[in-house]
Amino acid sequence: MLFNTLRYAEFFAAVFVGSWALVRYAGAWPRLVFLLLVSYGFYAAWDWRYLPLIFASSTVDFLLARAIAREERPRARRAMLIATVALNLGFLGFFKYWNFALENAAALRALLTGEPASVGHAFRVLLPPVGISFFTFESMSYVVDVYRGELPPHKSYLRYLLFVAFFPHLVAGPIVRPRDLLPQFERAPSLTLEEGGEGLFLVAIGLVKKVVLSDQLALNLVDRVFERPENYSAVEVLAGVYGYAAQIYCDFSGYTDIAIGSALLLGVRFPKNFDAPYKAHNLADFWRRWHISLSTWLRDYLYIPLGGNRGSELATYRNLMITMLLGGLWHGASWNFVFWGFLHGLGLAVTRAFQRWRSAGEGERGGATAGSPLSRVPLRALCVLLTFHYVCFAWIFFRVPTFSQAVLILRQIGTLTTFHPNLPPVLVALLGVALLSHYVPERLYERARGAFIAAPAPVQGALLFLVAIGLHEAASAAAVPFVYFQF
Repeated sequence: MLFNTLRYAEFFAAVFVGSWALVRYAGAWPRLVFLLLVSYGFYAAWDWRYLPLIFASSTVDFLLARAIAREERPRARRAMLIATVALNLGFLGFFKYWNFALENAAALRALLTGEPASVGHAFRVLLPPVGISFFTFESMSYVVDVYRGELPPHKSYLRYLLFVAFFPHLVAGPIVRPRDLLPQFERAPSLTLEEGGEGLFLVAIGLVKKVVLSDQLALNLVDRVFERPENYSAVEVLAGVYGYAAQIYCDFSGYTDIAIGSALLLGVRFPKNFDAPYKAHNLADFWRRWHISLSTWLRDYLYIPLGGNRGSELATYRNLMITMLLGGLWHGASWNFVFWGFLHGLGLAVTRAFQRWRSAGEGERGGATAGSPLSRVPLRALCVLLTFHYVCFAWIFFRVPTFSQAVLILRQIGTLTTFHPNLPPVLVALLGVALLSHYVPERLYERARGAFIAAPAPVQGALLFLVAIGLHEAASAAAVPFVYFQF
């Protein structure tokens, strides 16, 4: 049930009316039961066969967290923590990486024996559960937080099940922490006019990003260029790479806006997940802005437990590299994703080394280097430009199915040919809007959001009606799935 379909709009309208009707006439508890049931129904609409998996995983983690909190023996507590991590990662590894492991084992056997590499269909997992990467991380982080003493074990089994399965964030995030969401299910639900206006604004913005920008760039530029790069000039292939950077941002941040807006209309607030990532001036800044819920999860539950930056510089670089390699693998069972993670790990290590070298140099000179703010503007702009192009270079390996395809794209860019019949002005304008919107001052966005929220209901309705007309005109014949649904 894609967020960019009429089916989801009908589903959400029914949930919205039913949820707030229950609050008014029956109370908060029936509403929680209702939201859990519709969330499970939402998940079952994707593939009902995996519904027991999310229920069983949530139940086991809830019970193990309570057992850990009661247990005083360190060894027993650690054993239960290992059990929940092994269980969650075991489910994730089997459903998402089993086929990948079989294919690599077959390739290795073929290399050693000379026999053809093949894997029987009987041994393959046909289709991994949608959203397993997201709800596995969310549920596992709850047990880890309880083990660390950062969070008391939750008393309500129903609320915990809803925390994991709540449909706006279930299939593609954001990865919501238990400390952020569980307390909201304990409070009496409420929805102010301002929150309702904000929710509608976010849903509308998200749909525009997805349908008008992301889908059009994908269908008319990105998919064509990445499928047959040899048919395009260097300028067109480079535009395709830029187009993918814009597409994946508009697609995923658009999904996140719809998810946050949907949750807000139900009285629940999710944390921010994107903050103009292509405005970053280095890779560390990029990861503070891109998929914030994942980057902070990797920091808190992988990078810091590995040692973070508490050891030697070499150990810090090692921890950065391991974190990003596993972050790449989290996105998909492919060596392309692992290499994408390697590129970001390498970039983060180089960024850290450069920052430490610069700090040491400034210390030797007795402070920061002199220079007016105006003289630093071009330098910062250059840093933003370099960071953006490094991210785009890494996106190539994220998008292509094979390394040979990536080499073909890079080789085609290297031809430096400039003819561009496949770049009509409308497409260039869409690409420009998608990328340059990062550099619109934040205050202008906040002013537009505030004006919509403050507008009378008829004005809001008229604006939303105009957006709906635009979406209808821009929409393709069939709804295009969100990019991150595959992860």
